[in-house]
Amino acid sequence: MLFTRNLRTSRRDEMIDITREVASIVSKEDIREGLAVVYCPHTTGGITIQENADPDVKHDVLMRLDEIYPWEHPKYRHAEGNTASHLKAITTGSSQTVVVQDGKLLLGRWQGIYFCEFDGPRTREYVVKLIKG
Repeated sequence: MLFTRNLRTSRRDEMIDITREVASIVSKEDIREGLAVVYCPHTTGGITIQENADPDVKHDVLMRLDEIYPWEHPKYRHAEGNTASHLKAITTGSSQTVVVQDGKLLLGRWQGIYFCEFDGPRTREYVVKLIKG
């Protein structure tokens, strides 16, 4: 079962919590045991699992990624001018796999699933693949 969801980002760099939407898909499809693979089909976005209790974590992650991969660098050669967004996406990764147990995403107490935007604002999509176990 494959599900595509759209979202609109509002900043160049942001992390959008998509945990509830992914959990809703699992619930509606009545998956009791299995896997949920969340995938980003964009080269300047990513999917990560991170703390979802303190919003300062998102701020700190994005701040450090900006420090590591500055938007402008004299040695960047990519003509579109968004090399930093590609590097951030490589670091974050394009997918995460979450175990489904007893009909729920098996996430830690403070964990959430995030769509990471690194070249916004844009209309984006992500894909959820459910695999029954």
